[in-house]
Amino acid sequence: MAEKDLGYRRVQCTGRGSYIISLPKEWVQCVGLKKGSEINFSVQPDSSLTLVPRKLKEKYAESDHAKLKEYYINVDLSEDDLQSALRMIKALYVISADLIRVHFKGSEDVVKYKNIIKNFARATLLGAEIIDETQDEITLQILIKHSEFPIEKAVRRMVIVALSANRDAILAPKKQDDVLFQRVITGHHDANRLGLYAVRQLKFGIEHNLFKELGFRTPKEFLLYRIIVNDIKNISEDALNIINNLSTFQKQIDDQLLFIKEPIDEEVYSQLLNLNSVAHQMFEEATKAMFKRAYNDAEKLIAKRSSFVTLEIELIRLISSKKMDPNVAAILRLMLDSSRRILDYGQDIAELTLNRTVEEICTSFEVK
Repeated sequence: MAEKDLGYRRVQCTGRGSYIISLPKEWVQCVGLKKGSEINFSVQPDSSLTLVPRKLKEKYAESDHAKLKEYYINVDLSEDDLQSALRMIKALYVISADLIRVHFKGSEDVVKYKNIIKNFARATLLGAEIIDETQDEITLQILIKHSEFPIEKAVRRMVIVALSANRDAILAPKKQDDVLFQRVITGHHDANRLGLYAVRQLKFGIEHNLFKELGFRTPKEFLLYRIIVNDIKNISEDALNIINNLSTFQKQIDDQLLFIKEPIDEEVYSQLLNLNSVAHQMFEEATKAMFKRAYNDAEKLIAKRSSFVTLEIELIRLISSKKMDPNVAAILRLMLDSSRRILDYGQDIAELTLNRTVEEICTSFEVK
């Protein structure tokens, strides 16, 4: 039906302080409303109001549920085209694709390329499964639903995984444990999977104007969560960077390309552990304040951040004053920078929490 102007209706006030407005008779008859029929009211971002009869809303929901978003990718059997296909699959996942059919051109190495895509989907795309396979095609379906794993829960889990990976990376220089190294790599992968899923949810929410269904009070909070997801992802990236540098460093020692006589300086390492612990605590408190919409807690954390600058400066001076191998000093600097960035990310999240809640704070008190 084309858009039709039904004119204006005057708002009236009842004796009980309620506001009422009459519905256009033509529209009521057209959609089949009767006494007792229910109408859904939705406030739009521009403060306009959308009225949808319950039967129509349920019909739209069933239609959307039944219609899966399906996409097709053709892959030439070459390394460059395969990498392009992997990026395309990832992008389709983010824009809420339900089905992705990947067709392979040619017959050589099809099995090899199929396995690469299968492993990529399992490692990267949360909820993705291979539901069909032929000689020259595989079909991916994203089975996880937005309601089954809410975005707040995904972000909470992401925080735990990323901080755990970072903590293991900071402990790695002392332990030199392959299991610990692998835990960091796994944590990095898990944080990326959760982050990609969170972005998928955010894009789906923006597209369907579902900010309330995602637990937000305004559409502006989509941007807030997107920034937070990126900060958490960066924590896991830093952890992986530390581990990769340690692995390279250790290999050079094992191959006798480097000869390190002195172990890591205990005084420096102890202060590094302390700074890292402080950074983790601040980041955790910042995310808690964000989830609770706690303006005052966030404000205290922002003021608290400046008090840690002295710790950072003292640690930099201590590292500079020690006569240690430049390679060891470089690893310690990486660890220091990682902890400093976690403090900065915590401050960022606290500031975003202020932006998220300041209107609630400044409109909840009467001016006297």
